[in-house]
Amino acid sequence: MDNAGFVTLTRQSGLLREMQVLAHNVANLSTTGYRREGVVFSEFVRRLEGSEETLSMAAGNARQTFLDQGGLTRTGGSLDLAIEGDGFFLIETPAGERLTRAGHFLRNEAGEMVTPDGHRLLDAGGAPIFVPADAGPVGIAGDGTVSVGGEPLAQIGLVRPEDPAQLRREGGNLLQSTGELLPAENALLHQGFLEESNVNPMTEMARLIAVQRAYEAGQSFLEREDERIRAVIRTLGN
Repeated sequence: MDNAGFVTLTRQSGLLREMQVLAHNVANLSTTGYRREGVVFSEFVRRLEGSEETLSMAAGNARQTFLDQGGLTRTGGSLDLAIEGDGFFLIETPAGERLTRAGHFLRNEAGEMVTPDGHRLLDAGGAPIFVPADAGPVGIAGDGTVSVGGEPLAQIGLVRPEDPAQLRREGGNLLQSTGELLPAENALLHQGFLEESNVNPMTEMARLIAVQRAYEAGQSFLEREDERIRAVIRTLGN
């Protein structure tokens, strides 16, 4: 395969990854707290042998998580929480601490606030939050302070990654940060609300169509190149 074919193949690989990411975004339009993703393309330059010029190829291997705010929907649930700002809930999972914007919580048999999957919500010190089942109505302030009957019990830990580029999706609406976590000082909690996905369906569909067309154009080029090379081989073989 010649250089033009290699360049097109690397581009096709990146476009395929972007189509997969866009399709995943569209599939999560209704997922509470979902953060849309995008593919970051970078240039890979390789020095060729002899006096030929360098070969430039496009690589679409990196992903970016977009942290723009999603809309808030009122539910009235006392343990439904929505974050306004740049913070995340800190969740304890079997694989370690994870981040999420999905604020639908329940109380387990032990009285701990947990996600529907049973992952425990952590306070500002990294400990589970315990709310007695018979303690009465639960109030949660904008700074995350959990109280019952006016008596504070705990404060929900809201954190943010020092570098958003170090966020990695672990499936659904759970994210892992490979870097340092800092307190989300500007985040505000709203009790009785849930945050919607921040995916814009019109934008995602328009981008998906554009990427599909670009991929089809690249595929057509590769097919023409393959036919050209076959024709050359047939001619030289005669």
